[in-house]
Amino acid sequence: MTTQDFLRRHAIDTRPLRHPAYRRLFVGNAVSQFGYQLTAVAVPVQMYALTQSSLWVGLIGLVALVPLIVFALWGGAVADAVDRRKLLLASSLLMWASTVGLLGQALLEIGSPGLLLVLVAVQATAFAVGSPTRQAIIPRLVGTEELAAANTLNSTVFNAAMVVGPLTAGLVLLHASFAAAYAVDALAFAVALWATVRLPALPPANAIDGGRVAGWREVREGLSYLATAPVLLLSFAIDTAAMVLAMPRSLFPEVADERFGPGSIGWLYAAIGIGSVVAGLTSGWIGRVYRQGRALVISVIAWGLAVALAGLAGSLWLAVLLLAVGGAADLISAVYRQTILQCYAPDGFQGRLQGIFIAVVAGGPRLGDLRAGAMAAMLGPTVAWVSGGVVAAVVAAVLAVAFPALLRYAPPAKTR
Repeated sequence: MTTQDFLRRHAIDTRPLRHPAYRRLFVGNAVSQFGYQLTAVAVPVQMYALTQSSLWVGLIGLVALVPLIVFALWGGAVADAVDRRKLLLASSLLMWASTVGLLGQALLEIGSPGLLLVLVAVQATAFAVGSPTRQAIIPRLVGTEELAAANTLNSTVFNAAMVVGPLTAGLVLLHASFAAAYAVDALAFAVALWATVRLPALPPANAIDGGRVAGWREVREGLSYLATAPVLLLSFAIDTAAMVLAMPRSLFPEVADERFGPGSIGWLYAAIGIGSVVAGLTSGWIGRVYRQGRALVISVIAWGLAVALAGLAGSLWLAVLLLAVGGAADLISAVYRQTILQCYAPDGFQGRLQGIFIAVVAGGPRLGDLRAGAMAAMLGPTVAWVSGGVVAAVVAAVLAVAFPALLRYAPPAKTR
């Protein structure tokens, strides 16, 4: 096998970048995700600096959870009823405004944990509307046969941002200020606004009742559709278990402070992303896997076990390595979850089901933040970290065996 043949089979598939609209969306998302990761690190570190409590850090996840669930479901329904480009632009403007608010409170040195929570809630609202809209746009921009490749590109660039962003945040917070981190995010998000403005018009494929504004009836229709799709239900349930039980993010400030030292915070937040980027760059094989449901289950179990072992690590670099292994497994599961959903749902339901999907995949980690922070307050960070990973792996295995529809899942012939 020649080097060119090897790369074609194993390197990341970049075919979706041939489409100009997708390419602009990809670039805007890549730059804005880098900026957002600085905020994602700065907010919990600022909260811990103000309160010296992992429980308060965990509350960041709680205040984000309710708007994530409510507005992801509603925003997904609206995305099936209006021009998706306009909806994405509106949510992006709200996201940018919340980042400017974080910058303002840091510059003014207000020092209010409550204000931090309010701004996080506004940011979560914007994300909850914008994220399902963005995902529902992708099948319009690339062909069905390129969906797995597009999802892999998106996941890889997201995780690349999770590597470079936290490492940059660690340096910024060590040598500059919280305000500097928020300022970088605000500037980077301008690129996402540019990409959104340049998208083509994306009107709904099927009008809802003569143009009536989407409401909770459409949300219920999406939930009813989901109830008829056991494979989707199981993929959502397993992902919820993985994120709620095993996500150790809210423990990083305390563990960095007490075990590894202040210079470790960026590496801890970047570790999962490092593994995901490596997996993404060597992901040419992902689209050729036939038993996608089985691969999804195996990757979630691997995620839980890797996280549990990382919680026992006595050195920073071993913890980073094990979290990176978990990150690689997480990227694989994320690609298959998204691809399964996009293949299952017709365009008229893409927004609503993407809304449910975002409520699960974005709400789960925030519940996980609360779970880990509360357990750490009672039992210590090591117990909260390790036990969550083990239980997540066990729950994923039990669900897969008890309800084998996901294990049997393979994509329709036209997507292979």
